[in-house]
Amino acid sequence: MFLFNPENDLALANFSPFYTPPASATKMAKDLAILPLWYAKAGSKIIAEDVHNNVFLAQLKDVLPLDATLISFSDLSSFSREKVIPWGWNPSLRKKLIDAGMDAAILPSLDELERIREYSSRQNAVRLLKELRTENSFFCGESYFFTETEEVLKFLSSCEGDKVLKMPYSGSGKGLVWIKGGITEKQFDWCRRVIKNQGGIVAEPVFDKILDFAMEFFLEKGRVNFKGYSLFRSTFSGAYAGNCLLPDHSIEQRLLDYVPLSYLHDLISYLEQKLIVYFPAYTGFLGVDMMICRIKKQGYRIHPCVEINMRMNMGLVARAFYDRFVHEASEGIFKIGFFKQNGEALQYKTKMQADNPLIVKDKRIVSGFLPLNPVNERTRFLAFAQIVSV
Repeated sequence: MFLFNPENDLALANFSPFYTPPASATKMAKDLAILPLWYAKAGSKIIAEDVHNNVFLAQLKDVLPLDATLISFSDLSSFSREKVIPWGWNPSLRKKLIDAGMDAAILPSLDELERIREYSSRQNAVRLLKELRTENSFFCGESYFFTETEEVLKFLSSCEGDKVLKMPYSGSGKGLVWIKGGITEKQFDWCRRVIKNQGGIVAEPVFDKILDFAMEFFLEKGRVNFKGYSLFRSTFSGAYAGNCLLPDHSIEQRLLDYVPLSYLHDLISYLEQKLIVYFPAYTGFLGVDMMICRIKKQGYRIHPCVEINMRMNMGLVARAFYDRFVHEASEGIFKIGFFKQNGEALQYKTKMQADNPLIVKDKRIVSGFLPLNPVNERTRFLAFAQIVSV
């Protein structure tokens, strides 16, 4: 059974079984509940409450090779010992599943969740970056973990250019403060609170980024499997802004404009060796975010470890969606759109479908616009793919 719980990073940082997510995260979970449809194995069950999801799935089954059953939380007592694969694990989700009738014995224990929380700390990305840089002088990047505000101030004063401070526990693109020039009083207060509440803070110089990309993995029983690349876009603040829908070899070709192919393959090998050492008791998906950076007087370099995401992520969704549903002669974009007012998502979806009609050949998308979740007047979050034939 698959479940989309986008509040996971916030809930894991809070680490209380009684955590209440913000309204925006709750709305996102409701609107995009059917998202696992696009990456779950055939024949899977997807926990998606809204009746609109059943209508949406029925319509799509006539067009694309989809095989899934939708169930609600009220049905879970009938599947009390069936494996649950959420977006990510945290104590509040564990309690919610137990309250719905799931057998606690098949869910991660609180000790196991504590380990996942430790694995999710940005301290691990700091350590891994240092190790990877020793493997190849072509790799770049600096990242430090400080436990005292005086250490942070010393770093900021010794480092030229813009800097970024990161909470040890927060989602990718979240919990960041950007320092332009000197640190403000408000930013210093934030820094002090983070160190008090989370035991430290991560500090980094800001690099001249050219491209965002990631390497995706699955860890299980002491083995690490490379699942593919993710080529994505982020905003200046670090928020996720969408994925390119491309085969792996095309992503490599784009990266080859900047870096040697052998270095990418070496990096995959290094990570396959190191991730199992870092996270020996973890089973699940894992993504390592990276960048192509331009270094003054040196040219382009690979920043091999910007973030480590100990959960499912949008890059993996995009990778699975392309491989399973997009025609090999096509490419496109995958995005999550947010609309502030009721009706805006429906209006956008209607216009895009009219302007970009869906063309499918042999159960694969050749071109067009495809909403990936049902849309009505109250929808605020819309996942979609826009495909073009090349």
